[in-house]
Amino acid sequence: MIRCEIRGENIEVTDAIRSHIEEKVGKLERYFTNAPNTHAHVNIKTYNNKKAKVEITIPMKDLTLRAEESHDDLYAAVDLIIDKLERQIRKHKTKINRKFREKNPEQDFLATLEAADNGDEEAEETSEIVRSKQFQLKPMDSEEAVLQMNMLGHDFFIFNDRETDGTSIVYKRRDGKYGLIETN
Repeated sequence: MIRCEIRGENIEVTDAIRSHIEEKVGKLERYFTNAPNTHAHVNIKTYNNKKAKVEITIPMKDLTLRAEESHDDLYAAVDLIIDKLERQIRKHKTKINRKFREKNPEQDFLATLEAADNGDEEAEETSEIVRSKQFQLKPMDSEEAVLQMNMLGHDFFIFNDRETDGTSIVYKRRDGKYGLIETN
């Protein structure tokens, strides 16, 4: 059973909102044969322009499902997120099945994820790596890395942090600001 922990920012989580979210997230259970003690962390934010942003994160043992959506209609945003999460589940299931068939082609795979038999055959996305690059990481600070990233027109940039001597990544966030990922 997937239990929902719903938190609202600038909005009161009414019983109608809570039941809609729980119903939609509950439909994801059909993909799992055993998902004990799974929690869905749901954040709802509303802004002055009446736009709602919904984030759903479902951490599990071997997989973390996460999606977010902004929409004028809160209920439509939830529906769009559930579609994204279902695509992530199907993509992960396909990847696991493919790896298992490569290792054990003579056996049928009884996956943790069960395909929902809903009749529509969608083309599954594959995680094929189409290009590989190698390059020397340059020592610099995070501000210089942001400048390099913008100069190259990329959404992220990997560099050796001059201060910590570790590998770090700067990236451009959806809100236009920048994020920093540091390794240990």
